Amino acid sequence: MFRGANRFELDQIMDVYARARAFMAQNGNPTQWGDDYPPRELIEEDILSNRLFVCVINGELEAVFAFILGEDPTYKTIEGGHWLNDVPYGTLHRLASAGHRSGVGRLVIDWCLEHCESLRADTHADNKVMQHVLESNGFSRCGIIHLANGSPRIAYQKLGIRQLGSE
Repeated sequence: MFRGANRFELDQIMDVYARARAFMAQNGNPTQWGDDYPPRELIEEDILSNRLFVCVINGELEAVFAFILGEDPTYKTIEGGHWLNDVPYGTLHRLASAGHRSGVGRLVIDWCLEHCESLRADTHADNKVMQHVLESNGFSRCGIIHLANGSPRIAYQKLGIRQLGSE
């Protein structure tokens, strides 16, 4: 169901991102990814760095996302709150669904949490859909982080089972 993305499916992956951008724009979030994010070069870099993954169900690519283990430099400073803890974490970025089925976000989150003890993510204030996905899947809203370009994002964190059991 989940596997690393490969360069041979790059066009299909870019189509999923194009559909996601259109969906975001239709749902009140036209600026987070604009017309061209993520750029093809970033996706190629993600594939080469083994941090881009796909969810395939019944032979159909249903979701694409970046999953990165280790510190994210944009998460060093958080305003208006704090992270739940400082243990090593994974980060979920650039999640896009093909739009064929519901519940894919939950599958992605569950898969990520099988590979880390703590999962962080962030999203744009206008991305109500992603906020709902994160909050309905047990993420805590932790504060505001800023991307390298200064753009603010709502920061989230969810602890895995091992972390919850140690508190």
